[in-house]
Amino acid sequence: MTRLNKKYSTLRLKLMGVTLCFALLPLAALGHFIHAQFSSTLQEKTTGNLRLVVGNKRDTIDMFLNERISQLKNLAYSHDFRTMSDPGQLARIFETIQSNSGSFIDLGIIDSAGQHTAYVGPYALHKINYAREPWFHKVMLKGVFISDVFMGFRNFPHFIIAVRRQQGERCWVLRATIDSDVFTRLVRNVQVGRKGDAFLVNASQILQTPSRFAGPVLSRTSQFTVDPKQEIAIMHWKDGNDSMLAGVAALEHTNWRLVVTLSPTEEMSPLVKTQSITFGLIGLGMIMILGASYLTTGSLLQKLTQAEEEKARMDATVIQANKMASLGKLATGVAHEINNPLTIIREGAGWIRDIITDGELGDSPAVDELAEAVDDIDRHVERARTVTHRMLGFARRMEPVQEDVDINGLIRQTAGFLENEARLRNMEIVFDFDPTLPGVTTDANQLQQAVLNLMENAIDAMGNNGVLTVATGTSGNTIRISVSDTGPGIAQENLNKVFDPFFTTKPVGEGTGLGLSIIYSTMQRLGGKISVSSPSGQGATFTITLPLHPEQQ
Repeated sequence: MTRLNKKYSTLRLKLMGVTLCFALLPLAALGHFIHAQFSSTLQEKTTGNLRLVVGNKRDTIDMFLNERISQLKNLAYSHDFRTMSDPGQLARIFETIQSNSGSFIDLGIIDSAGQHTAYVGPYALHKINYAREPWFHKVMLKGVFISDVFMGFRNFPHFIIAVRRQQGERCWVLRATIDSDVFTRLVRNVQVGRKGDAFLVNASQILQTPSRFAGPVLSRTSQFTVDPKQEIAIMHWKDGNDSMLAGVAALEHTNWRLVVTLSPTEEMSPLVKTQSITFGLIGLGMIMILGASYLTTGSLLQKLTQAEEEKARMDATVIQANKMASLGKLATGVAHEINNPLTIIREGAGWIRDIITDGELGDSPAVDELAEAVDDIDRHVERARTVTHRMLGFARRMEPVQEDVDINGLIRQTAGFLENEARLRNMEIVFDFDPTLPGVTTDANQLQQAVLNLMENAIDAMGNNGVLTVATGTSGNTIRISVSDTGPGIAQENLNKVFDPFFTTKPVGEGTGLGLSIIYSTMQRLGGKISVSSPSGQGATFTITLPLHPEQQ
């Protein structure tokens, strides 16, 4: 858009803006007031509900721990040390309490020296001494102790509840490991919404239960503290663009804190719906007024806008013509510069062929190889001349040449250029041709260049020791050419970019990123298409489709 068109658009926007301002300002003010009232009310309700949820869940967890402590105390004070130290008796007692609660992993009896005298459970802990473990000293001191989650001898995150009993002069400890899965489900069933979370942390901000977003057990998380004056603390913070709300409450028997987080946006969905309806009505009124304003100003500016657009199209045509002329001159210069050394190379190859023909070099095997090399030089010089001819044709904006092409033969000839390289890299070139493939009318040179580039890319992708497969076939009124390799394939996130100019995954200096974009443009000129597929870890397949008849292009 030109500067004058922008001026007209600005004028139109100003006229419509003034109209909308005076027409919709009172309605917008009313909508803002209603929105503010709803937001305030719903925010208070959300905070109140969070406090209620956190309080109820804290009481539930405290009740769970109290029940486990009571069970262990009842066992410790209703049985003596001798009975509890009997493995058979301990196993029956464990089976009984598991049938009632199902929340224990194991039970153990530990004497005052820290020696595990009896144990029932899935781990080999019968002879372990806990005298140096911090939890053992705490339970001996306090009588009842709930540990933080730790790895311990099990080498697995867990926490224990231990009860000390003084039996005459004997002091011993009943220790139980709590089932982490049961306890985690008890905590996490309070999660609210898609972004909600619920977990326990200790005083060092270490997770005691897994968190959906903060990490697994024993990970360090953000600071969630409780004001001693507050039974339940409410915290606000930003998670990216989202506002988050957290309720934090301390548990009774441990230094753990229950943290329940939620997204107020999810909780305020009724407000969002009401707000959407309100703003929808405002928007509808705005559209109606905007339409009327647009119609009244459009007739005044239409002719001026059309004139400016016509001038812009003419300027763009001139600029494009200048660009193409400059590019054509560049292509012509490059082509002529290449043709001169090609002529010298061809003359040198001819001189070598004359020497071989005259027999001056004798009949050694090297002479045959030299003759074959001279033929290769001639063939590649001719190929280079074809390229320079196409560059000159580009300078003259030459359209594709239409000729009858045997696709299978063209591909075999193209593969011949790469036989030596494939042999050196220990690669196999496999042809899967449709023997009934009909001829197609297209530009043989451009198609050959496209297929050659695809085969070279496939060889580069495989590196060494691979299979390159070229297949042909028909589908309706089109023919199909596919080039497949057994390389590492193309990452899924790059499949939509491979035909973009200058996009390459090769190291710097090893690729320009133009090959596939040129093939894409060539196929468009020939009336065909190119596509790519790359199942994970199964190489890549590029497929060219061309119309059978020129009138389809």
